[in-house]
Amino acid sequence: MSTEQKVAVITGASQGIGAALVKAYRDRNYRVIAVSRSIQPSDDDGIIAVSGDIADRKTAERSIIEGVTQFGRIDTLINNAGIFIAKPFTQYTEADYQAYLGTNIAGFFHITQLAITEMEKQGSGHVVQISTSLVDNPIAGVPSVLASLTKGGLNAATQSLAIEYARRGIRVNAVALGTIKTPMHPVVTHAQLGAMHPIGHIGEISDAVDAILYLEFANFVTGEILHVDGGQSAGH
Repeated sequence: MSTEQKVAVITGASQGIGAALVKAYRDRNYRVIAVSRSIQPSDDDGIIAVSGDIADRKTAERSIIEGVTQFGRIDTLINNAGIFIAKPFTQYTEADYQAYLGTNIAGFFHITQLAITEMEKQGSGHVVQISTSLVDNPIAGVPSVLASLTKGGLNAATQSLAIEYARRGIRVNAVALGTIKTPMHPVVTHAQLGAMHPIGHIGEISDAVDAILYLEFANFVTGEILHVDGGQSAGH
């Protein structure tokens, strides 16, 4: 099989932004490794569906090994898998804490380490983290300490990795989102959530996808934390 066609690994790929990214990258002739606990097998021979917990290194290993074995290379990794649990700080449980660390931190670490190892072999690649605008713009009434702890760490790691690998042909960026219209947010909450954004409404999945695709093809951009948040990061 030819290895010229580019290959993207997308975590959290079964619904919402992740599922839209799978379609967007396939539409651009990328082959895709789609990773999620609830991913279903695909009839598209350009998609490898990997079912598993991204916090488990074995899931990351299967994703990268199957991608390289079947498609020959890894060009892009989008760390889309993540969780958000809004609770007052003192009400978080040990289970909440471990879940955050597992998905948001371990999930990033394992698969990014393995993907970059493959990217180094070809001297090119791109890694994108999905972060949140809450890291640098906390909102009263939206308790988000564990989100800020973990996603803030990803923002810092994004810039550190961007500098470490800049001369090796590997770019690393992040997209810091505001509230996006996904299955996570019931329709009845949309107006209230939209009012928290200066632009007056919440974002669409396409807004997140467009930002990621911009970074994918912006070859002079690395170390960027791109805010796609309806103006939240600019002020209120």
